Amino acid sequence: LMEKKEFKKARAAMPYSIAYRVAHELEEATQLESRVTVLGYLQRGGTPSPYDRVLATEFGTAAAHFLAEGRFGKLVALQNGKICAVPLEEIAGKIKNIPLDHPMIQTARELGTGFGD
Repeated sequence: LMEKKEFKKARAAMPYSIAYRVAHELEEATQLESRVTVLGYLQRGGTPSPYDRVLATEFGTAAAHFLAEGRFGKLVALQNGKICAVPLEEIAGKIKNIPLDHPMIQTARELGTGFGD
């Protein structure tokens, strides 16, 4: 993939997010489809906290490491305070219900997060 200096130069020259260039480079290197997701379109639950931003960066870094190691078909997750790779087979098609009175749901509501109900 790109060297750090090349990455910075490419980023400065782009009229759009560097994420599209990274996705293209990943496709070229892996021959696998890569998609860019704009978090603001995906998540409609309030302003990200500093923790959210750091965690997102850690997830992205872990995903890049997993990809470089040839570990495909994984979901980057946080389990017991550690970032790990979970096989998609373990999560695909499964629903994990969280009670509406769960403390994290209540906290999210108090911060203005909407759940569509």
